Amino acid sequence: MKKVGLTIWFLLSSVVSIVFAQNNMIDGVVWIVGDEVILKSDVEEQRLRMQYEGTRMQGDPYCLIPEQIAIQKLFLHQAKIDSIIVSESMVYSQVEARMNYFISEIGSKEKMEEYFKKTASQIREELYTVTKEQMIVQQMQQKLTGDVKLTPNEVRTMYGRLDADSIPTVPETVEVQIITIEPPIKQEEIDRVKNQLREFAERVNSGSVDFSLLASLYSEDKESAIRGGELGFAGRGRFVPEFASAAFALQEPGKISRVIETEFGYHIIQLIEKRDDRVNCRHILLKPRVSVEEKQQALERLDSIANVIRNGELTFESATLRFSSDKDSRMNGGLIPNQYTGSSKFEYQNLPSEIAKMAYKLNAGEISEPFAMMDTKLGREVYAIIKVKSKVKSHKANLIDDYQELKSFLEAKRGQEIIQEWITKKQKETYIQIDEEWKNCNFKHEGWIK
Repeated sequence: MKKVGLTIWFLLSSVVSIVFAQNNMIDGVVWIVGDEVILKSDVEEQRLRMQYEGTRMQGDPYCLIPEQIAIQKLFLHQAKIDSIIVSESMVYSQVEARMNYFISEIGSKEKMEEYFKKTASQIREELYTVTKEQMIVQQMQQKLTGDVKLTPNEVRTMYGRLDADSIPTVPETVEVQIITIEPPIKQEEIDRVKNQLREFAERVNSGSVDFSLLASLYSEDKESAIRGGELGFAGRGRFVPEFASAAFALQEPGKISRVIETEFGYHIIQLIEKRDDRVNCRHILLKPRVSVEEKQQALERLDSIANVIRNGELTFESATLRFSSDKDSRMNGGLIPNQYTGSSKFEYQNLPSEIAKMAYKLNAGEISEPFAMMDTKLGREVYAIIKVKSKVKSHKANLIDDYQELKSFLEAKRGQEIIQEWITKKQKETYIQIDEEWKNCNFKHEGWIK
């Protein structure tokens, strides 16, 4: 990265000051890293984004954020040298997800524009740049640390060198087996829902009402309902196949699909705009209801199953194969898989809340009473019983019981050391200038101020 002299520092500061003076804004260069500048407005905009993304900052944001940006610029420069690229479709997908999150948190697209003092298009363009850069940095860091694999001997050696206070604490974990039943939905209820959606489509096509208004009032996809059913630009991979086929089959803006069925319920879709392999559309989701009688029958059936297992007439594993509708666990004896760790152990906060409440009250080997829970994949209520297979109390990690957890912890620790060493090396090689008013910080990485 080429060095920038003091003369260029003043030149860049002057140019930026002139540009922002013309826009009636107070701004300026607060850091220079190599030949890249960090503006006060860059810091403020990232602070606002982090605030609405729920990112916690431990310390002064006006110290933490410019340091983060500076580190990012070091990685981005190296990524250019190493020709690292990211998938455009992945970037667009992340941008739309973040846009939707902002709108959901702030309340509406208009309120979001008012808060950031920019149009949705401007916010989307800026998010595209920020998101793409973040993904490139992640790939660059992965390239630096991807080969970190510790042997058992190295794990033992590193573990032996840890101070007692540095040994990680393994939180209390639980393994849970589950049997679920999805009560059937009567055909009359399905027909009612489909007819209501057809009526909505007819009203929109006749011009008597806007699709977005109906979505706001009636759609059971609450996240998109607050935006008039709008889902934002996305590729096929974001949607379930049935929804994607219907959405991408629409050719003209304003056109409405037939009623389609997915695992979440029944939908009608209205096209807003198409851009190459991405589409922006609205939808209305309605879910058929299970009758009170069917719910009661499901609870009674589960109660009978639980009693048969408690009496020793059937094992929980066998009952799972015979009765459970849970596709993720029925072939594994009902054991719920933890998709984040690849194991079957969960911290309570990582289980669905209804399951966690039941599991917390049970001892290992005990079976719960039947209860209702929301299946987030299906988007509907199901009924379940659980058995706690095992519970492990919170404890300091040890090589016998927690080898894999320790291996992952120590590999991550080594990866952090490699990244720290790389940053220290790049700080020495790179011209860095910080405005005097922005130097009074306890930076995470030493070496910024020379």
